[in-house]
Amino acid sequence: MTPIPPPSRSLGAVNLGYLLGIMKKDIPPLFGKTKFIEGQIDEFLDKISEGCLYFEMGVSAYLDSQNVTKSCENKMEQLRDLKRRCNELRRAIESQLYTEMLIPDSRGDVLSLLEDLYYLIDVFGDSYQSIIIEHPDIPEDYHQDFKELTGMVVKSVETVVIAARAFFRHPDAVRDHLYRVRVYETESDRIAIRLKTNIFNSQLPLERKMQLRDGVDLIDGLADAAEDAGDELSIYAIKRVL
Repeated sequence: MTPIPPPSRSLGAVNLGYLLGIMKKDIPPLFGKTKFIEGQIDEFLDKISEGCLYFEMGVSAYLDSQNVTKSCENKMEQLRDLKRRCNELRRAIESQLYTEMLIPDSRGDVLSLLEDLYYLIDVFGDSYQSIIIEHPDIPEDYHQDFKELTGMVVKSVETVVIAARAFFRHPDAVRDHLYRVRVYETESDRIAIRLKTNIFNSQLPLERKMQLRDGVDLIDGLADAAEDAGDELSIYAIKRVL
C-alpha cells in the first residue's frame, strides 16, 4: 500500500493559547444571521465526522473477517457518498461566498479550511480503498494494534472538526481543542513505531513485512494530515481575533 502524501502546505505550530489569551473579547459568529450557509457548513463538518466513523468501522470489519465482506464494501460506498456530498457542499459554499460578497476579510481562510477538511475525507476514502483493493494479509497478532492506531487517527481528525466548529462561533476556544490533536498525533506515531518494530522483528517474509509497514504508514499518515490541518486552523483563528 502506497502512503498518501500530506498536503503541500505546511505551517508550524503556533502559540495560539498565548495570542488568544491576550486578546480576549466578544467575537460575533462569523456568518451572523446568514443561517443557510451556516447550516451548509454544519452539514459539511457532520459529513467529515461521519467519514471518520465509517473508516474506523470499515478497518475493524476488514480485520475481523480478513476478507472483503459486504460490510467492508458498504463502508467503502458510504465513504464515496460522503466525499461526493462534501465536495458539493464545498463548492456551493464557495459560490455563495463570492456571489453574495460575504465575509470578504475571512473568505480566503474559510475556503482554505474547507479545503483542508475535504482533504481529510478524501484521504480516508483513498486509504480505505487501498486496503480493499490490495487486501493485505494482516496476522491476528497485529489486529489490536491496527485497531488502536486507527482509533487514535480518528480521534485526531474528529478533534480537528470540533475545533473547526469552534472557529465559526467561538474562535477563542479553538486552542482548547487543537492541543489534543497534537497529543493524538504523537500517540499515533508511538503506536505506529511499536507496530512496525514488531512486524520487522517477526519471522514474516520480507515482502509481507513491507506491505504491512506501508499499511501502518498509510493509516498513521492520516493523523499527520489532521495535525497539518490543525496548524493552519490555529492561524485562521488568530486572524479572527485580531
